[in-house]
Amino acid sequence: MNNHVANVASASKVLNFKWVIAAFFVVACSLLVAMPHAGAKELPDFTELVDKFGPSVVNVSTKARPRQAQAQFDENDPMYEFFRRFMPPGAVPNPSNPNTPGNPNAPRRKSPRTVPPGTAEEAPLRNLGVGSGFIFSSDGYVLTNAHVVADADEVTVTLTDKREFKAKVIGADQRTDIAVLKLAATDLPKVNIGDSDKVRVGEWVMAIGSPFGFENTVTAGIVSAKTRDTGDFVPFIQTDAAVNPGNSGGPLFNIKGEVVGINSQIFSGGGGYIGISFAIPINTAVDTANQIIKSGKVTRGRIAIEMMPAPITDDLASALGLPASPGVMIKTVEEGGPADKVGVKARDIIRKVDGSAVKNNIDVIRNISSKAPGSQVTLTIWRKGVEKDYVVTIAEAPADAAPVASKKDDGTPFQEADRLGLVVRDLIAKDKIEQKLTLGVIIEDVDGPAERAGLQAGDAILALNNTEIKNAAQFNQLVTKIDSKKAIALLVQRGKETRYITLKPDSK
Repeated sequence: MNNHVANVASASKVLNFKWVIAAFFVVACSLLVAMPHAGAKELPDFTELVDKFGPSVVNVSTKARPRQAQAQFDENDPMYEFFRRFMPPGAVPNPSNPNTPGNPNAPRRKSPRTVPPGTAEEAPLRNLGVGSGFIFSSDGYVLTNAHVVADADEVTVTLTDKREFKAKVIGADQRTDIAVLKLAATDLPKVNIGDSDKVRVGEWVMAIGSPFGFENTVTAGIVSAKTRDTGDFVPFIQTDAAVNPGNSGGPLFNIKGEVVGINSQIFSGGGGYIGISFAIPINTAVDTANQIIKSGKVTRGRIAIEMMPAPITDDLASALGLPASPGVMIKTVEEGGPADKVGVKARDIIRKVDGSAVKNNIDVIRNISSKAPGSQVTLTIWRKGVEKDYVVTIAEAPADAAPVASKKDDGTPFQEADRLGLVVRDLIAKDKIEQKLTLGVIIEDVDGPAERAGLQAGDAILALNNTEIKNAAQFNQLVTKIDSKKAIALLVQRGKETRYITLKPDSK
């Protein structure tokens, strides 16, 4: 009897121990399921970033006057032939020609902005495009892309709270594709600026903008690559965050809520997102923006050299006795320029700039152009088997987006446009014969008020108001004396047609 009780007690202990083990196993499994796998990270949650920094992202809409006159003329209209000849090619819609820009079925094409010749008042503004931007400082400075506001006559910035501001374009830089706008407002919600040099491939990023006009659209992805060259001046950040037309100028945020880039380009065969987009590094953008805010322009360095467009091939490097990673070859050195003064010569090979090896022309251009005029740069030059360092003092580069020749083909200097937006020249024998002219001047270039009035390069100006024009010097002198508050009349000949065109000069 006692043995039986002992056996029962022993069995009960074993059963209780098994239940304890089973309960422990259930609890352990529950904990394992609840815990993330070792080394795994949760996907990022962008909701707080959107709530905090979304109000600093703006919509940028632009308007411009028509690029082409839209007067509708029937082919049988007696004035049709006159305007067809006198106005810019394609400016007068031809119902029988489907490719005429005025035809609603015509393909879109870019052409000089004009209004009908002789129209004193400018044509009404029309919608030009939509882009994005972000508030750079609380006192109203906004950053966007230069191409977003290009050709715009009016820029409107809309905040997330639906407030609208007419923005002033402080300046734009085509090389970096950065534009700075100014709003008449204070205490605006601004972004936090990050450091694009610290961006790592594979990290999460978020874009906010107005793709296809859909305001405050949020997309996310990762950084796919850095310092991506697309043939432009900027070493782009490549991402797979969905960016489409309308996102241009909008910010690219990191997971900390810092802006590390400005969305600028997409790689696309049909105009839409296919998985690759490019952003301007914020360090480049901020440097450009600060210069524009301070002086209205961007100052860059130059050493007055031109490099060979083609890279040094392996065969060429072998023939010249160059080592691996050869560098870039100098094509020409401007006489009297910074590089020439220290002995740099054509056909020299630039191996390093300030100790950093160069792979292509862009490496040299970006390094030198980023330096302030008056500072110095060290070029490591290879010449006929000998490598030597040259210390060059940086000069200021022209403000133009691309190098501009200082003289025309005939050796004469280029002329700046006058208050009418015109550059004119004296008649030559060819003009007198072909256009049967005995007096007047020929328009070489046109911009501003003259362009808006419909004038074109090649037109002949015969008179200003009641004064006959004899030469360019006389015309330029007359233009300096005209009253900016009054419209003037130019007697213009284009082909066989002659008529007066009225316009108002710029005040400056």
